[in-house]
Amino acid sequence: MPRPIRRVVTGHNANGRAVFISDGPAPAVFDRGPGATAVTELWETGATPASNAGNADPTIGRPQRLPPPKNGSKFRVVEYPPDSQRVAALRSPGSSHDTKSEGYVRDLANKRHPGFHKTDTIDYAIVLSGEIYALMDEGELLLKAGDVLIQRGTNHAWSNRTEQPCSVAFVLIDAEPV
Repeated sequence: MPRPIRRVVTGHNANGRAVFISDGPAPAVFDRGPGATAVTELWETGATPASNAGNADPTIGRPQRLPPPKNGSKFRVVEYPPDSQRVAALRSPGSSHDTKSEGYVRDLANKRHPGFHKTDTIDYAIVLSGEIYALMDEGELLLKAGDVLIQRGTNHAWSNRTEQPCSVAFVLIDAEPV
């Protein structure tokens, strides 16, 4: 089970005054079980520019999916378990990293990591805790807490080679395909 993330959301009351509309654990948590990543969806927008009208929570009652809506964005935290657990989960039947899954392109020629995928997004990734390797088709870099990676629609994977979970915050913004 991932560590709960406190999410505070602001909005406007009936008089147009700024107020806190929620404060508590983020309600949209997708824990896929032992060895798999856990995703906490924090917010989503459906268009650019985004609308700040209303107080509805765009994360509740929606299925979890990797990319944001067309012309939209997603804000999430992903907890990566150690590869000693995760790689087996990725290779198991029914894993989301298969050739039929929406938003994923599995690189069958690249045998380095089964988590390779690509989306038509620009992603801002901030390592919150732990450490993780960012893998590209060519090369890899170790990222530690506080490091930031700007992922621009590239084929990539994440590899946690420690025995501790690694948490990464992501902002995904819809982008034109490369």
